[in-house]
Amino acid sequence: MVKPCWRPCVEDDATEKVDGLLWYKNLGNHVYGEFSMAVIQANSLMEDQSQLESGPLSSTNSGPQGTFVGVYDGHGGTEASKFINHNVFSNFKKIVSEQQDVSEITIKKAFASTEEGFLSLVKKQWLSKPHMASVGSCCLVGVICNGLLYIANAGDSRVVLGRAERGTREVTALQLSTEHNANIETVRNELRCLHPNDSQIVVQKHKVWRVKGIIQVSRSIGDAYLKKSEFNREPLQPKFRLPEPFHKPILNPEPEILVRKLQPGDRFLIFASDGLWEHLSNQEAVDIVQNFPRKGIAKMLVKAALRKAAKKREMRYTDLKRIERGVRRHFHDDISVIVVYIDSHLISRSSIGGHPLSIRGGSHYI
Repeated sequence: MVKPCWRPCVEDDATEKVDGLLWYKNLGNHVYGEFSMAVIQANSLMEDQSQLESGPLSSTNSGPQGTFVGVYDGHGGTEASKFINHNVFSNFKKIVSEQQDVSEITIKKAFASTEEGFLSLVKKQWLSKPHMASVGSCCLVGVICNGLLYIANAGDSRVVLGRAERGTREVTALQLSTEHNANIETVRNELRCLHPNDSQIVVQKHKVWRVKGIIQVSRSIGDAYLKKSEFNREPLQPKFRLPEPFHKPILNPEPEILVRKLQPGDRFLIFASDGLWEHLSNQEAVDIVQNFPRKGIAKMLVKAALRKAAKKREMRYTDLKRIERGVRRHFHDDISVIVVYIDSHLISRSSIGGHPLSIRGGSHYI
């Protein structure tokens, strides 16, 4: 059995902590403010990975500085999300060094380089580990640099901004990411336009829409079996093989990107895998972050989602906590949450100090 590494809980906020299947960091500092992280495992193997990197955004000391946030929700296995967690930021830094700038292009190239690296790994291990061809991951990235916020998403993770409304005490939720899930009508229409001759490009099964009747997301890193026809054959498991060969990729690794100039009213960002949003609305999550202390706020969001999950099954939260990983997946998904607070005074500062920071959620599960 795969177990999380157990460590004693201590009160130092700088320390990462483990409480059963829950990992969390109560509070830390990034170059533009504070942040909080939490991860809860539900699957037998932890498929979510996440990271926050703060400081240099290039391989050279003279390059831009800022904060990089990533949430990677794997499916079919752990290999793709772990690969992204170990490679996408280093790819990004290398490309920023070459381009000497952070931009939409550098982010797209980092996604493409990570995709290329993983598909190369799949090809190398095709005969010994054919299941790798059916492993993939959603990829949500945020970059804060030079007063700009870049949000790049491939898959159905989500980032929500908490924005203070002028003249009121209200903080409203603004979703910044576009999701790629076949249950969304615009996504189905996009797929039908891209594959006009395929009547089975999206199929509804048990009231759930799936691409080719197999997978819900339409964009991802990995999932080689739906991108390259060479993997649509033995020794891949029959349940993943399509009845007919395809001539162009069915899934897309390219992210949709939003660029936003940060404003004084922009208070915080909530990055999370879809396991959180399955149980909490955008505004519910923003209200929790706005109305409670920063210390441990990501953990509070996870627990709020778990309480909702328990209530849906007419059980108590304390009973849900006793359910082991694997079985727990019948009640909720793996959930990763990163809350990033934005200090407008730090955003406007011309020079950035402080020590570089690198922290990964989910990597403690072995």
